[in-house]
Amino acid sequence: MRLRLGDKKMEKKLAGVPPSERVLLISHCLRPSELCEAKMSKKGLQCRDDCPNRCAIGKLRILAQELGYKGVCIAPGGSMALNYIRQKKPKATVAIACRKELQEGMEAIDEMIKNEGFEEMAAIVPVPLSSDGCVDTEVDCKYAERIIRL
Repeated sequence: MRLRLGDKKMEKKLAGVPPSERVLLISHCLRPSELCEAKMSKKGLQCRDDCPNRCAIGKLRILAQELGYKGVCIAPGGSMALNYIRQKKPKATVAIACRKELQEGMEAIDEMIKNEGFEEMAAIVPVPLSSDGCVDTEVDCKYAERIIRL
């Protein structure tokens, strides 16, 4: 699958999937390294519910949870995100990461569908980082929120 940003057809498909059948994947590199108090676990970065430093990850995670998403995974890499998808079996995914990780992730999901008998997802909507570099990255939160709300 080729990375296609701003794909209106895919956004329309996402809008047709109830939030309870969607997952949100967020790259952990969005965390503010100097302020973040979250702990990394086998399930990804675990934000504190009472975090005083409401970063982009916290805002987007809370939005997805409030909308009733099936789950949110803040992953340090693609293999954790793929395992999360295997576990949750969503009908749609919103993924926030750098373009390289998004492309590799979409290709890996294609392979998973072909080789593991995994059910094809109705929609995978990528949200690219606006600045990358693996530490203290940024995303256009307004755009990400719009996609999550579709």
